Order: sequence, then C-alpha cells, then structure tokens
Amino acid sequence: MIRGAALGTAPTPLSVLDLVTVGAGRTATQALRTSVDIARLAENRGYHRYWVAEHHSMPGVASSSPAVILAHLAAHTDRIRLGSGGVMLPNHAPLVIAEQFGTLEAMAPGRVDLGLGRAPGTDGATAAALRRTDRLGEGADDFPQQLIELTRFLDDDFPDGHPYSRIHAVPGPVQATSPGGVQDPNRPPVWLLGSSGFSARLAATLGLPFAFAHHFSAQNTLPALDLYRENFRPSEILDRPYALIGVSALATDDDGTEARRQVLAAALNMVRLRTGRPGLVPTPEEAEAYQFNEMERDFVQSWNSNVIHGTPDEVRSGLDDLQKRTGADELMLTANAHGGDVRLRSYELIADAYGLPRAEA
Repeated sequence: MIRGAALGTAPTPLSVLDLVTVGAGRTATQALRTSVDIARLAENRGYHRYWVAEHHSMPGVASSSPAVILAHLAAHTDRIRLGSGGVMLPNHAPLVIAEQFGTLEAMAPGRVDLGLGRAPGTDGATAAALRRTDRLGEGADDFPQQLIELTRFLDDDFPDGHPYSRIHAVPGPVQATSPGGVQDPNRPPVWLLGSSGFSARLAATLGLPFAFAHHFSAQNTLPALDLYRENFRPSEILDRPYALIGVSALATDDDGTEARRQVLAAALNMVRLRTGRPGLVPTPEEAEAYQFNEMERDFVQSWNSNVIHGTPDEVRSGLDDLQKRTGADELMLTANAHGGDVRLRSYELIADAYGLPRAEA
C-alpha cells in the first residue's frame, strides 16, 4: 500500500521531483552531481520519495535517461524511494521498461516506483526519432494496451497462447520459477501520471496511485483529482484513492527577493521553450535584463502565479493552502532555479519550515 511516510509537521508526505536542470555556464556533470546532493539531503531530512522525469532534446534538462540516473542515485542513497515521474511509455517498448525497472528493483529492493506518462516529453520531431516514426501515430487509444503489456511483463503472467507467453522480463518473477529460484518479494509499483483527465480516469479504473502535474497544468488539477476520486475502484494495490501532485516551490534565505529573481529566470526559460527556443536555464541577471513583450509578460505572470516562492514561511503557507484546496495525499516539490546551490538550499529551508527531523548519523 502507498502509505507510511514520516510527516514531521507537514500535512502530507513531502517528496522531490528533479528535472536535473542545467543552468547557463554549468554542465550536465554539475547538474547530475547536484541531483546526488539533493537526493542525499532529501533522504536525511525526511522527504518521502525522489523522482526524475523523462525529457528529450532540451539543453536545460539533463534527465533524458531516468533509469540510468536512478541507478546512480540508488548507489548514493539507502532509504528514500526512487522513481520516475515519469517514464513516457509510448517512447519505449514495454519489455525494455520492465527490464530496466526490474534491474533497479534488484539494486534497491523495495525502494523503486515506476511512474508512467503518455506524452512524448518532447516535440513531435524528437518523438519520431525516439519511436522510429512507425509508432508516432500511437496516442491515447494505445496507452492502455501498452500499460497492460508492461504490467504483464512485470508480473510475468501472459496467458498461455499469447505471443509473449514465453518471453520474460529479467530480473523478474520468472527467476523464482526456475530451478533453485527464490521469489523476490518486491515489484516496482506502477503510478499513472497526467496533466488532464485521461490518466486520472484510467488510474481510477485500475485502482492505481495517480500523480498530477499541477506545476504546469494547475487549471486542470481539481477537475482531474475529482475525476480520479469519483471513479476509483479498489484494487489489490490500493483500497482507496491516493493522489500526489507536483508543485513548483522555491524558498530562499532572504525576504524572498532572491526567490523572485530565480523564478523569473525559470519563467524566461519556459518562454523560450514554449516558443521553440529551448536552451539552458538563464541566470537571474539575464532574466532581469530581458525585454519581455506583452505576450511574454502575460505568460510569465500566469506561469509564476502557480509557483510557490518566497521565504520558508511563505512557501510553507502556500503549500499548506494548496494541500487543503486539493486534498492531495502527497506533495512533490520541484525547485526550478539557475543554480544547483539555490535548489539544494530551498529543499533544506522547506524541511526546516516543516520541522522535518534530520536522520541520525
């Protein structure tokens, strides 16, 4: 069951979503080292889970290979749950995902989550390169079938006569049925991710936990959560709905001035991405000097209205209010900023604001 995080004074478990962002003047190596630092901090300060998200062809996001990053993080942590938020299922053969996450589960038993999305995580041309064009037409109607196939590989339970009944994802359950085999008690739990109602309804129908991308689709949060809860069917996995929401949140040590500067830089990065000019996350100085046109200013204002930022107390208040409005069972925080040190400090300050205990050495 999806339960059991230590809360401190937080109303729900707090978790981390890492986009492995690369700022101007920084390298992917530095970004990945920051991810290790944040994962260690999150583990030591009582955050519940740490997810990375699949993106492609974006210079400012170095998380194109979630399974590789998660293996690296597993080697540098001991307790925190690790997972994908998410792997974009249409980009991959289900067998490959089952093998990757079976391997991760073997590396970090009982700590791995498999969050799945149906968007490409990139533009159409890149999606075509990932899927070799013949799969580019797959859409919403194909996702449930892909999900069923992946789940059957994870459980090794294709029925007799199925074309894949003699194919096994390894590491996986087939090893327990081999001579001398021992059953591994764990299997990565599947989560469905979404930014609209489709995955909410599917997660509800299948009795799966649901993660909603509030951080970039805030207007759809309440309708999607309502849809999920109203249609939820209990399963062997969950007896009642469990909804996590992704939240952009950034806290700084000062009166909030630095948080506003960093948030503006992240918003400029989104302006460029949305207008077909993806790049590295700009510095706050570059963002302050940038001449936003009227359309861009409107976008920035709208975008930043859903970013909870400021002093630690302001961020805590904003998170508490969001949790009350949505009834979310878990808040997954993503800190978008130019510098890794700013992101790392933000998670520390938010943990302090909630009184999350430090792990004993």
